[in-house]
Amino acid sequence: MSVALQIAGRSITAEEMLPLVAGYQMLPQFVQEILIDQAIAGIECTPEESTSATQQFYTQNQLTNEDEVRAWLNRYGMSLAQLEYLATRELRIEKFKQATWGHKLESYFLSRKNQLDRVIYSLIRTQDVGIAQELYFRILEGEQSLAELARTYSQGPEAQTDGLIGPVELSVPHPTLAQLLSLSQPGQLNPPTRVGEWLVLVRLEKFIPAQMDDTMRRRLLNECFSAWLQEQLSQIGSLAPGDSTVTSTAP
Repeated sequence: MSVALQIAGRSITAEEMLPLVAGYQMLPQFVQEILIDQAIAGIECTPEESTSATQQFYTQNQLTNEDEVRAWLNRYGMSLAQLEYLATRELRIEKFKQATWGHKLESYFLSRKNQLDRVIYSLIRTQDVGIAQELYFRILEGEQSLAELARTYSQGPEAQTDGLIGPVELSVPHPTLAQLLSLSQPGQLNPPTRVGEWLVLVRLEKFIPAQMDDTMRRRLLNECFSAWLQEQLSQIGSLAPGDSTVTSTAP
């Protein structure tokens, strides 16, 4: 058996490597990185991009001279070619995301927009039907403000913020509450509504529509990439040593 590593006087053979990786719960991450490398194998960087990425890698890792680079390579058991590949890997991944899903982002954004829109709203929650009705009419008739009543009567953490919650995406609240907010106009107080174990009074304060800006594009690209990666991992199934060969299929 060939020795792959010598660690603190212990010889580790190539045959032992995979069981050890599995035993340390590192195999899923190992497989994931292989899948990514297979997906980006055809992605090229220009010489200028490679030089810039490598220099940035040196700066981030505080490698200021050849001796420090050699010491880093020895520490991680890598060659200079592997370091240069690692330095450009994130750029290759970003190029892969853009090439694979960039042209689909507009339609994906529209399909997700109802969940990405944000709201600021005021909430009072109670389990007492009588109190819920009483508070509703007090607010409607202007006897007391929702903020004042939330401080006194609301039974959730919003009592500490005068009932105010947000901004949050519409995917965050309970689905019943999210639907109620999506159908409301700013300033509209809804009658007591059953949401799970609670009766809630909710008023939409502000609706903030999602925008397809650079931040949103990055987020959606990352979502698509993560969903693809999870699908690839699920197709592999069991990761027990000796199982089938890892293959990757980009969409």
